[in-house]
Amino acid sequence: MRTQDAKQFSRRELLSGWTLAGAAGLLGLHAGPVTAEPPPETTRLRLVWNVGAICVAPEYMAEALLQAEGFSEVQYVKKENLLAKQTALAAGEVDLTLHFSVPFLLQLEAGDPLVLLAGVQVGCFELFGTERVRAIRDLKGKTVAVNGLGAPDHMFLASMAAYVGLAPQKDITWVTYPSAEAVQFLTEGMVDALMAFPPQVQELRAKQIGHVVVSSTVDRPWSQYFCCMVAGHREFVRKHPIATKRAVRAILKATDLCAREPERVAQFLVDKGYVSRYDAALQVIKELPYNVWREYDPEDTVRFYALRLHEAGMLKSSPQKLIAQGTDWRFLKELKKELKG
Repeated sequence: MRTQDAKQFSRRELLSGWTLAGAAGLLGLHAGPVTAEPPPETTRLRLVWNVGAICVAPEYMAEALLQAEGFSEVQYVKKENLLAKQTALAAGEVDLTLHFSVPFLLQLEAGDPLVLLAGVQVGCFELFGTERVRAIRDLKGKTVAVNGLGAPDHMFLASMAAYVGLAPQKDITWVTYPSAEAVQFLTEGMVDALMAFPPQVQELRAKQIGHVVVSSTVDRPWSQYFCCMVAGHREFVRKHPIATKRAVRAILKATDLCAREPERVAQFLVDKGYVSRYDAALQVIKELPYNVWREYDPEDTVRFYALRLHEAGMLKSSPQKLIAQGTDWRFLKELKKELKG
C-alpha cells in the first residue's frame, strides 16, 4: 500500500480460490450490463476499513466485484473507530463508504460535501440496560454511556429518546467511555444503559450483561429504516458518475452476497484480517437484514431521522432541505431495475 493508513488488496489476494469470475457468477453479475456501459472515469476507488466493524461487510465484500467493474486500484483506508470513519469521507480521504445514516444528516446540515446514494441494511444497534431500564422512557434521569457526543450511538439513542417524548439533552446524563470501560460500568451498575453494535452486541448477550431494551434489527419503528447507507464525497460523485454507479452496484451485489452466503462472507472477513473470529462474524451476518435494500426507500430513512433529530433539538434543517441538498437516488433507481434478483 502506498500510504501507511490504507490497506490495498491485489487481484490475486482473493479468498481461497474465489476468483473474480466466480464471485461475479455467484452474484449474477453477468458481463452484458457492465460492459455495455462506458468504463469508469477513474480506476481508483478508496473505501474505509473500520477496525472491528462486522456489520459493514458489504463494503469489504465489494472488493472483488469492484475489480470486475473496472477499478484496478481498490484501497481500504484504515480507521480505528466510528468517529474517525465518520469524518473520513467529508475530509476527502475516501470516495465512498457505508455508515450509519443519522450522523450523515448532521454532517449535511454542517455543510460537509457528502451525498447519500443508497440504503444497504437494517439493524446493528441494540440498547442494553440494567434492571432500572426496561423501556426507552426509563432513561429519564439515568446515566448512559456512549463512545462520544456526536458519535453514532449517541445520535441514535438521542433520536430514540426524542421519539418517545424525552428531551435527550436535558433528561439523560451522557458520559463518554471506551467500549470496554462502558461494559464494565454497566456490569457494576455505574451506568444505567449503553448502545452497542456488533460484535459487542453478541458478546453482551452471550455474557448476559444487562438486557436488551431495544433492538433496531427487529423492533419497530427502527427496524423499518436503514441503518447503514452508501454515501459518496460530493466532488467524486459529480466528476465520476459512471464510476459511482459501478461502485454502488458492486456494494449492493455484495449486500446480496451477505444475505445469500453468510458462511462465505464470514470466512472472507477472517481470511482478509478484518475480523479474528469466524463464529462472531457469522452470527452477526446471519442476524442482520441484508435483503431489504430493494424494498425500503432510503428517502423515508432521511425523513424519519431528520424529524427525530429536530425533535431532539439537534437538527434545524427540514427533511426536504436535506433530501434536496444531500441525496442522489438516480443510481439506486437504475440499479433497482437492473438488479431485480
